[in-house]
Amino acid sequence: MAHSVKIRGVVLAGGLGRRLGPLTKITNKHLLPIWDRPMIYYPLQALVEAGLDEVVLVVGGQNAGDFMRLLGDGKFLGFKRLSYAYQEGQGGIADALKCARDYCAGQKICVVLGDNIFSASLRPFVEKFAGQESGARLLLKKIPDPSRFGVPQFSGRRIKRIVEKPRKPSSPYAVTGIYFFGPDVFEVIDTLTPSPRGELEITDVSNTYLRRGNLKYNILPGWWTDAGTIPTLHHAARLAAKTWERQQRPAKGVRSMPTDNQWNKASARWLFADNKTAGWGASRR
Repeated sequence: MAHSVKIRGVVLAGGLGRRLGPLTKITNKHLLPIWDRPMIYYPLQALVEAGLDEVVLVVGGQNAGDFMRLLGDGKFLGFKRLSYAYQEGQGGIADALKCARDYCAGQKICVVLGDNIFSASLRPFVEKFAGQESGARLLLKKIPDPSRFGVPQFSGRRIKRIVEKPRKPSSPYAVTGIYFFGPDVFEVIDTLTPSPRGELEITDVSNTYLRRGNLKYNILPGWWTDAGTIPTLHHAARLAAKTWERQQRPAKGVRSMPTDNQWNKASARWLFADNKTAGWGASRR
């Protein structure tokens, strides 16, 4: 990392996942498979690839213990320290982020929603934010239907406002579930009041930074999707499978059907491939 500023990673994996019922009657949605691995691996491995090896995973619901059984201390994924926090109830994304307060106090953070699956490396954006004096940074993505997400309203190239789930989006860009916040984000959350949905909205956090003139953004290259509905879960798996097939990076010495061990090693090498040449870090516009 070009800058010595320490940035902590936060992955939010609470929620009931009702839009993925009946699959989520028996497990947390972030433990459902996307192609060759559980959904939660994608944001976690993206943070490791970006150089963030100290991460707190915020979980919730009745299946919280399953994350610990799956991930343990996270060292097999490359983490120096993987911590866990528990969200009581369903208070929204900003409420879930509050649960990471004790682990991240006084530090910049990179927050990734556990159902966000994407192909680009986060490393360039981590480095940009490490050099950013204060404030927040968002990653936007142009998509066909951004109405399910926060949508920025632009004046020229400047964001005027972010609207949560607008019926008629004013731009084709969605705010992805990848956020960079300064150490003061928890103080910002403390000032929020619940929305009509009864939740603390992450969009309100971003708009607070925007009003302060302290919000920057970048466009996320490559492909991106959430996996929070049945159609998008299937879509994410197809994108991941196509990316694997396009790279054509089988493990050396593996013939015919690989064993689980061989597959996992090949899969890890592919995911952490050189960003400039291949793999998930490649930036495809």
